[in-house]
This record gives sequence, structure tokens and C-alpha cells, in this order.
Amino acid sequence: MRAARIEGVLFDLDGTLLDTAGDLATALNRVLAEQGRSPLPEARIRPTVSHGAVVMLCHAFALAPDDPAMPALHEAMLRHYEADIAGRTRPFPGMETVLARVEALGLPWGIVTNKPARLTHPLLAALGLDRRAAAVVCGDTAPRPKPHPDPMEAACATLGVAPARCLTAGDALRDIQAGQHAGCPTLAALFGYLGAGDHPAGWGADGLLNTPQDLLRWLPPA
Repeated sequence: MRAARIEGVLFDLDGTLLDTAGDLATALNRVLAEQGRSPLPEARIRPTVSHGAVVMLCHAFALAPDDPAMPALHEAMLRHYEADIAGRTRPFPGMETVLARVEALGLPWGIVTNKPARLTHPLLAALGLDRRAAAVVCGDTAPRPKPHPDPMEAACATLGVAPARCLTAGDALRDIQAGQHAGCPTLAALFGYLGAGDHPAGWGADGLLNTPQDLLRWLPPA
């Protein structure tokens, strides 16, 4: 429900602003190869991408997050990912139109992600988005990551926009929860990395986005 005029926009990164699945899948499959295992099809990896590298590794290796092997596997995957962090990554189709419209309206926009700063900033720089985003809050730069409200509140403060006037979009339940806890209007991105167990219609978001362009309806008129 649109209770206030929108004055800023916050995007989740993986699965909302950017389609990063290809590069993350490549990194994961390189770790699998190092361990003598067969690669996984990207379609199988894709639903886990928004949950981070540890969850991706858990699914690929059938391990628990606290398995003694996890730290070394995690570091190996990050190393491979950093080596080609933007080889295939691009904004989702239509997202550039959304960003152009937001910028034409003079609205500041930012990114709130649970991705660590070590990965987020080089990725944004590689795509030229670091010069455009007015706020970037990473998983390790706020006191607590999403679903806690801290990252959303920090990003709103950087944008200089009250949470009630800052539109948020994400493809995971924690994105919606973080926005709700901060008092932001929330949109669930159905074009993101949803798995069979995800039911975004039940997340309580203020709206559902079938495509990035659906966000345009939530922006103020010119």
C-alpha cells in the first residue's frame, strides 16, 4: 500500500538488481572440480544464489554450515569468484530502464545486500554502478545483516530519506522482513532467485514484481 510519496529506492543486489548467478555458479563448479566432483547445472544452483556462498556450498556438497570442511571450501569459492566477478553479471533485463527513470526523477537510490563488502564493491565498480548508487550497505558493514532492519535504516539515513518514503525491493524473505522492520514499503522480486520452497505471495510485501519494470508503477509522476 502506497502510504507516502516515494523519495528514494533501495535494491537488494543478487537476484534483484543484478543477475549474478552465472558467475557464482562458475565459481562453485570450479570448487567442485577441485574436489573431484562433477559440475552442477546452473538451473540447479540458481535458486540458492540469494542465500549466499555458504548455502550454495551446503547444497552442492551436502554439508552442514558448521562442517569442518566449510571454511576452506568457502574461501576457495570466494577466491574463484573474485577472479572473474563480473564476467557474466549484468543488471536484470529492464533494470537499467528502472534506474534511468529513478535518476531522471532525481530520486537517490542505493543497495542493501548481505554480500560482504569484499565482493560487493569490486562488482559494482566493474559495472560502473559504484558511481551511481548513493548508498551501499553490505552484509558486514551494518551491525546486523538482513532480516534485521539495521542495513535498511543505515541506507535510508545515507540517502537522507525517511524509511516510510523509501521503496525497497528484494527477492528473498529476509529482504522483505528487513524492509518491514525498518518501516519501508516493500516489493518482492519474482524474477529473482526463488526456489520451490519460496512463497513470496505470503511474505506480506506491499507489492509483487514480475519484471523490474513493474517497479515503475510505484514511482512518483514526473
